[in-house]
Amino acid sequence: MSEQLARPTAVDLEEERRARVVLNRAFEAGTAALHAAVEVAGATVVREQLAAQRSTAAQRDVSDRMSAVDPDRELDRAHRLGLRFVVPGDDEWLGQLSDLDLAPALKRVGGAPLGLWVRGPLRLDELAGSVALVGSRSATSYGVHTASRMAGELADADRVVVSGGAFGIDDAAHRGALAAGGRTVCVLACGADRVYPEAHRELIEHVAAHGAVVSEVPPGSAPMRMRFLSRNRVIAALAAGTVVVEAALRSGALNTAGWAAALHRPLMAVPGPVTSAASAGIHQLLRAGGGSLVTSAADVLEEIAGAGEHLQEAPRGPEKARDRLTHTQAVVLEAAPAANPVPAASIARTARVVPRVAEETLAQLRSYGLVEETPDGWRTTPAGRR
Repeated sequence: MSEQLARPTAVDLEEERRARVVLNRAFEAGTAALHAAVEVAGATVVREQLAAQRSTAAQRDVSDRMSAVDPDRELDRAHRLGLRFVVPGDDEWLGQLSDLDLAPALKRVGGAPLGLWVRGPLRLDELAGSVALVGSRSATSYGVHTASRMAGELADADRVVVSGGAFGIDDAAHRGALAAGGRTVCVLACGADRVYPEAHRELIEHVAAHGAVVSEVPPGSAPMRMRFLSRNRVIAALAAGTVVVEAALRSGALNTAGWAAALHRPLMAVPGPVTSAASAGIHQLLRAGGGSLVTSAADVLEEIAGAGEHLQEAPRGPEKARDRLTHTQAVVLEAAPAANPVPAASIARTARVVPRVAEETLAQLRSYGLVEETPDGWRTTPAGRR
């Protein structure tokens, strides 16, 4: 379809918005062929051409579905529900969503969204630099604690946390960010006016009041299996990087990870206990080199930051006095007795250095507080023995 269409030179934004509403209601979200056509020609042209094609039963069905949609009524209803339909060309549109047009389709799902239905004060263009934090619905206490802590630390760093509102890791990510006084975005597989799962109604309503609830599917739409897969690509595209905390071998979170990789965005994973089935998918991802291992928000910030930003020093244990010693100093210190003092010549023989070197080195070690000189000779101090 897309190769037969030519990109229009100018499109009225509101007419384009109405056309995208029609296509959004008439087609399933993430339909790769449709998104490719719209990317080439724009929604207004695609809508007109599809409405005019009635040669086959399938074409007539598509045309009839589109004819049944009143875009002005849809937008008015959405406005009354507190929703706005954000499309390319709007000031609020997040440009990095268009990267989906360059990514290969996964399981026949692909392309940038026709638009996003948004409920809440947080604007989409404020999500540049945000972090997606996803994982298993059947999370362990380890996973919940880790996700909550990491989300809170990211919120403290003024990063928006993006997740899917599900049980387990998603829930911990949203709550961790909110507990830290941060902002979070919930991307749903149902309409942005609905709540799924119902048990998270209070959480999702709170996110809508202080952050944003986002959906690609029209208001009123029910959650469906394929909509979770198309939803995952939106989560990955909204964020500067994706972190996976706990994922079994067949976890849906790995689909989100696949989209992050397809978008060439930083993909990160938190390791779990090697005996945990809940982390088996994480470990396979890391083993295959598909993601970077992270254990803290500082690791995440270093991965998604620009060159030279948020750099960390390699962790190491506390420095000890012996760490600063030269090889000769270390050898002479080892040769000095702990209890009964001996002459410098005796220490020189044990250390296999000449007496003059032993004497000079012992004087240096004394200045460090590692050895002491007595009337009977030299021995180590308690600090030297430690």
